[in-house]
Amino acid sequence: MTFSILAQDLGSGAMGGAAATGALCVGGWVLRGDSRAGMTASQGAAPSTMWGEDALESMRSGQSAEQAVTQVTAVDRGRAWRQLSALDRHGGTASHSGQRNTPWCGSVGDNGFVVSGNMLAGPQVLDALRSGFLTTTGTFAERLLAGLRAAEAAGGDSRGLQSAALLIVSDDAPPLNLRIDWAQDPLSELHDLYRRSQTGAYAEWLPTVPTRNNPERGHD
Repeated sequence: MTFSILAQDLGSGAMGGAAATGALCVGGWVLRGDSRAGMTASQGAAPSTMWGEDALESMRSGQSAEQAVTQVTAVDRGRAWRQLSALDRHGGTASHSGQRNTPWCGSVGDNGFVVSGNMLAGPQVLDALRSGFLTTTGTFAERLLAGLRAAEAAGGDSRGLQSAALLIVSDDAPPLNLRIDWAQDPLSELHDLYRRSQTGAYAEWLPTVPTRNNPERGHD
């Protein structure tokens, strides 16, 4: 019931994820990120938020995305109902798609990005998600959002969409964590929220917030 993308911005080193679903609160359920470790997307018929958090912790300790996904999924007897993708700091990716998830279900990965989904209109949804991200120009966030929009246009979640989310983490910037937990057109609402986050008083305030590479930054 969800499609997601995890990707690395080669220009800035930032890592990001975006997701949309035909149910509520996709950001809280699916996306996890830490600039010291990587990104995860945990979804499926019976998603485990612990999967995403545990895989992130494994990558924080030095494991690759592939090692983290293997470790987390192997010990869970409910893995057939779940889906997990991961992106590590080095651009490595891995994914698991349990066979009991509702068709169409699968993932496509390469160095620097991975797309996954379940209860989709078909495999063309992930192809469009991948292509939308890779061929769009603009900011990293805009490219991730373009991927979601392309996936929706290709059929998306077979039930339609109710929620969407964007998460970007970086050592040089505060996290960008935007969520639309329910809307009739969540992708449009998410794009509007992103636009608002990049303008006005909020955007002017962001450079004063501490980052991992500048933890003492403030109002100088």
